[in-house]
Amino acid sequence: MARNRRLILSTPSEVWSLLSDGHRYGEWVTGTQRVLAADPHWPQVGARLRVRVGAGPLVLDDTCVVRICEPERRLELEAQAEPFGAARIAMKLVPWGDATLFVLDWHALRGPGIRMHGLPVDYLVEVRNGMMLTKLARIAVREHDRTLQRG
Repeated sequence: MARNRRLILSTPSEVWSLLSDGHRYGEWVTGTQRVLAADPHWPQVGARLRVRVGAGPLVLDDTCVVRICEPERRLELEAQAEPFGAARIAMKLVPWGDATLFVLDWHALRGPGIRMHGLPVDYLVEVRNGMMLTKLARIAVREHDRTLQRG
């Protein structure tokens, strides 16, 4: 299992607004080329998000299904990238003063990733997820600052 933590200088409701807009995942999820479709009831349990992931000519379409949704607190997805299997992506938002401690856990559920888990794979996933949380934090802070300027 790979785990990342990031303190985001925005409130949980501000961070949640980014998570609850499926069409914005391409802005912050590392490796996403574009969002193909987002169910209108995203992020309710059972909602699906289809994305194209990859780099250069190596691309595949991935589907994320919401398994658990507790608004402004927790979002758990099952990312299905056939033929490579599926992974659990658990996001937890912890209020930390006026900020949010974002905890991200990732682990393989089925497919080749189950046999390949461990230090090398988890390290690569942690690097990728760290880049992703940096992007998410920058977007959330930028939007937080805009709200303050308008306020």
